[in-house]
Amino acid sequence: MKLSLNWLSDYIDVKEFYKKPEELGRMLTAAGLELEGYVNQSEQFKNVVVGKIEKLDKHSNADKLTVCQVDVGASELQQIVCGAKNHKQGDWVVAALPGAVLPGDFHIKKSKIRGELSLGMLCSEKELGLSDASAGIMILEKKGLKPGQPVAKVFDLNDVIFDISVTPNRADCLSHVGLARELSCLLNRKLSWKKPKL
Repeated sequence: MKLSLNWLSDYIDVKEFYKKPEELGRMLTAAGLELEGYVNQSEQFKNVVVGKIEKLDKHSNADKLTVCQVDVGASELQQIVCGAKNHKQGDWVVAALPGAVLPGDFHIKKSKIRGELSLGMLCSEKELGLSDASAGIMILEKKGLKPGQPVAKVFDLNDVIFDISVTPNRADCLSHVGLARELSCLLNRKLSWKKPKL
């Protein structure tokens, strides 16, 4: 069963476990709800930020590549070589900077592409694991965006998703409400349950 820490927070105060999800996992396992794994979405998108293409030129050694000067909230523009065709100057994009690890264990490093320095990568939805296919890099709509803003925050991907093995005798834990009740006992915390209004 998948358990969202954001959703669980609607019923019980578990905010300290965003920084130490393994501790919550150990607690659930000790209670007979075995943790099979978890994904910390904000860690998944570490060093992946909002960028703005301030300048765009053709690559001197490759017709299909462009050299973009991107504002990523740093003290100076970052040069990123891009192979997509759907971007232009002034576009807001998703930039994976050196140190980022994209889905598929794809490490982003400072590199030279056909003789031009590239300090990151402009990402498509597919490269971010947000879609099965994409026609080019992600172009964002400017609604309160700032260069350097973490993408996890922009897309509300700051959740921790637990994968829990629930045994047949614990059907009471096959929902977020049920798991919140269990944690209410384990943590000795009040359960916040608002009755839905029809």
